[in-house]
Amino acid sequence: MLKHIIHDWYDDKCQKILGNIRESMPDDARVLIIDAVIPPGNDSHPGKILDLEMLISPGGMERTAEEFESLLTKSGFKMTRIIPTPSPISIVEAVKT
Repeated sequence: MLKHIIHDWYDDKCQKILGNIRESMPDDARVLIIDAVIPPGNDSHPGKILDLEMLISPGGMERTAEEFESLLTKSGFKMTRIIPTPSPISIVEAVKT
């Protein structure tokens, strides 16, 4: 389970982190990423403000569902679902491919 970790890094570093996790986890395990998932469109969302903060401060980014799926695929995972919560944060679930 990674809470507010993946958004701290750009894709290259995230692929390294996720790759190390993939090597260490059993084949039937799941990885859970707890982060904001930016919705499509131009509607207001707290994750969009956080995305600007990440750009300025530590140098990471918030991601859309498509960006999470691409990142996970490149890291050897298959995104199985995104579980919304009542907060601006969602749970992205993935399994090994």
